[in-house]
Amino acid sequence: MYFDTHAHYYDDAFDADRDEVLSALPAAGVELALCPGCDLVSSRQSVALAERYPHLYAAVGFHPENLEGVSLDQLSEIEAMAAHRKVKAIGEIGLDYYWEKDPDKRKLQRDFCSAQLSLAEKLDLPVIFHDREAHKDSLDMVRAHPNARGVFHCYSGGVEDAKTLVIMGWMVSFTGVVTFKNARRALEVIEWLPMDRIMIETDAPYMAPEPYRGKRNDSRYVFRMAEAIAQVKGLTAEEVGRITTENGKRFFNIP
Repeated sequence: MYFDTHAHYYDDAFDADRDEVLSALPAAGVELALCPGCDLVSSRQSVALAERYPHLYAAVGFHPENLEGVSLDQLSEIEAMAAHRKVKAIGEIGLDYYWEKDPDKRKLQRDFCSAQLSLAEKLDLPVIFHDREAHKDSLDMVRAHPNARGVFHCYSGGVEDAKTLVIMGWMVSFTGVVTFKNARRALEVIEWLPMDRIMIETDAPYMAPEPYRGKRNDSRYVFRMAEAIAQVKGLTAEEVGRITTENGKRFFNIP
């Protein structure tokens, strides 16, 4: 049984068959899944979906690409949603400099990220951190919030940054990228990482693993990440599934 720790089931890619997909997960070997929000609307949708499916949990927060027209005052609504029994993290938050080149908008990302890390510290919830082309600032942000704990999802950094995260008590999560032919860097990180710091995810509907690349992704493909990690670690996919599920339950405080 697997735990897909990051899947966006409110996305319109699932509009035609959302219930069919989510209802089928336990029978497909997916014990748990977590749906992170990216703004107020998607955070509300994540909570509503988590209420409907016993095996689905939610996170709430503002993604760095979803800050247009948003004010820090709106974090009070995130805080209110975070009180829900099925909300297990603040996220997806973080920094994304890949698309954003404007210095002022990058500063806005940092301001929101810092405020949401502070909120997570206040609420004693973990965070789901998005870092794209912002490795240094992301690590500096985490260092500035020593009481925060979290996971760098869809990890794209190198071994040295992973070592820094592990020292600070953070987790690292991997998507279908680890199955791609050019995944050498990610596999080097996995080879070094202790197994108790690894989680797996689909980032559905994006990032489908091989041999499904180019198709809509969903949690039924999360076993491919386990297979890729198992090959590096000299384990079976079932062993990786068990360990990463235990890691995810512990991290998100799921009984």
